[in-house]
Amino acid sequence: MEIPCPALATVDLDRYIAAQASTYAGALAELERGEKSSHWMWFVFPQIIGLGQSENARRYAITGLPEAHAYLAHLLLGARLDECTDVMLGWAAERSAGAILGEVDAMKFRSSMTLFEAAGGGDRYSRALDAFCGGQRDARTLDVLAMPAPLPG
Repeated sequence: MEIPCPALATVDLDRYIAAQASTYAGALAELERGEKSSHWMWFVFPQIIGLGQSENARRYAITGLPEAHAYLAHLLLGARLDECTDVMLGWAAERSAGAILGEVDAMKFRSSMTLFEAAGGGDRYSRALDAFCGGQRDARTLDVLAMPAPLPG
């Protein structure tokens, strides 16, 4: 018998599914070529809330660990995050994250990997941090995750 998690009942991942509907195949192809050339970083490798100030950064920010857990557990989104991370790992011996994604998006990648590692996503995210970031976790992501959740209301 599955026991529902009340925290996950309020998580809405539809914004990611909608954004990826027309862009995911292209994003994956860009990663496979080893060169990102279009705009999809926010919803393929999302970051924790509070790091980015653009409209897209705010719209696609993960709101906290419950939403990160839900993203990882989602059959489509979790599988796609794993797939894209694995493609990145395939380049680790040849190219830097900055060479693949551009320097700004390489920072977002580090933030995303830090978030999903902290959310218990498995060693894939740890390996990506080791391979592309010298094992350095994103301090701002860890700081946000350590903050107490705001009270409702």
